[in-house]
Amino acid sequence: MNLSPQEYDKLVRQMAPRSPLGKNTALAFAVGGAICCLGQAIRDGWAAAGLTETDAATAASISLVFLSALFTGLGLYHKLARHAGAGTLVPITGFANAVASPAIDFRAEGLVTGTAVKLFTVAGPVIVFGTAASAVYGVILWALSAVGG
Repeated sequence: MNLSPQEYDKLVRQMAPRSPLGKNTALAFAVGGAICCLGQAIRDGWAAAGLTETDAATAASISLVFLSALFTGLGLYHKLARHAGAGTLVPITGFANAVASPAIDFRAEGLVTGTAVKLFTVAGPVIVFGTAASAVYGVILWALSAVGG
């Protein structure tokens, strides 16, 4: 079968199953919102335990990362993501899942060459960009304050 790119594109569009956009959007919104509400409840719990507002927010972030990594390790985060789609990409839990998942998938290759290396497959570029961006922003802020801005 010899198809032109346009004919192939048309065939793919005809054969591809339709995505239930409304259902997927509603699930992503509900699950993402639920994760955010959980984060707020955890933050409020840490504040009720006596932490300052800043410390409670930090503890809540740490708790969400821990829970996300734990649920990834138990295989529960993947099951939730399969049904909730983009709702599980809420930044901190989605990032923790993205870091933990490859590490778990490649643990058979060994602690260093499997888990440790794959742990930084996603995290490495994010950490490098975050560090570089913060240095650039710091230099800009310093330069602006030096000239009286």
